[in-house]
Amino acid sequence: MSQTASVWLVVVLALLAANLPFFNNRLLAVYPLARPKLLAVRLAEMVFWYFVVGGVGLFLEQRAGQIAPQGWEFYAITGTLFITFAFPGFVYRYLFKHR
Repeated sequence: MSQTASVWLVVVLALLAANLPFFNNRLLAVYPLARPKLLAVRLAEMVFWYFVVGGVGLFLEQRAGQIAPQGWEFYAITGTLFITFAFPGFVYRYLFKHR
């Protein structure tokens, strides 16, 4: 897989994973719950999916060559980008009126 394809794969995966907690009522998209999820559970799932996508990105970077060292700035920017990617799911779940 080329480096450009790897980057786009991680971006698309992050977009899907950031919205996943808001589009279903299952815990980690696997375990059905008796009651609807609370916002805190959805945010905790977002943190979990952030690390899963980061692990996929780290794996793809390792396959491409040497892993570049990252500082706190990298994690601040990618965390903010992940939260931004989650905005459509948040709007769908909490701001749209469902009939």
